Amino acid sequence: MELNENARIDTSQVEDRRGSGGGGGGIPIPIPAGGGGRGGLVGIIIAVLVALVGGGFGLNAMSGDGGEAGDNTALEQKCAADDALQQLDCRNTLYVNSIQAYWQRALPEAFGERYTPSKTIFFSQGVSTGCGQADSGVGPFYCPADDQVYIDLTFYRVLADQLGAEGEFAQPYVLAHEYGHHVQDLLGTEAQMRRQQQRDPGDANALSVKLELQADCYAGAWAKNATGTADAQGQRIFTSISEQDISQAIDTAEKIGDDAIQQRSGRPVNPDEFTHGTSEQRKEWFTRGYQTGDPKSCDTFGSGS
Repeated sequence: MELNENARIDTSQVEDRRGSGGGGGGIPIPIPAGGGGRGGLVGIIIAVLVALVGGGFGLNAMSGDGGEAGDNTALEQKCAADDALQQLDCRNTLYVNSIQAYWQRALPEAFGERYTPSKTIFFSQGVSTGCGQADSGVGPFYCPADDQVYIDLTFYRVLADQLGAEGEFAQPYVLAHEYGHHVQDLLGTEAQMRRQQQRDPGDANALSVKLELQADCYAGAWAKNATGTADAQGQRIFTSISEQDISQAIDTAEKIGDDAIQQRSGRPVNPDEFTHGTSEQRKEWFTRGYQTGDPKSCDTFGSGS
């Protein structure tokens, strides 16, 4: 993966709330039965990954006012410097720029709908959102109540050190998945799925899996088209994405499958508790999006999917 050093990093697409002390009691995370507590390595893995790349378990059922305003001054200065691409937060901002540039074009082309941009909120330890208070333990998530993506960037250390997903391309994959949830929100897919869950609680987990796999597929469609994305001045954002990069995304998808998480926590694999999909399913749907490059191929809710 190579980023274009001449691409302008648009920091207006993110809001930097790190160090603002926006945390509170934290969003309660539903630990599956038998998962144990949140202390120690197993507890950390469960607490972080049970909501990983999944739009935030239970978030949209909570109340909140959208949180405090961020201050992008330091981020703007950092991302205008010559070494901006060496900085984690600036690279992630550029990933967000690419993902949103893709959907600005792809959403009207594929679905005939206008794309409304969403900000990504960088926070540390805790944050107030339109879906309630959250802490870093929930992992990256999308809040449909305020249409924003939230991430504590230290999460990537957990992803690399505790799960072995060390590749750089794991980072844009995570963000692209969360923006897949934003697309679902814009298309009404998320709201329709929630209504179906209410009508048929017994099918709630299976419906959640379909939502998550579709977001994986959307991430794959972005990855296929990422080298065609550009900044406001027309400069390409990515100069290249290699097959190794795609393998890193697939490796990450496999490591965060429901079955892989259950096995890593020392628990038996229980399909009844799946909410995000198995490793094989996540790999399959990301790969489908990547191979086709077409978000219309991502109908996980269709018959036979």
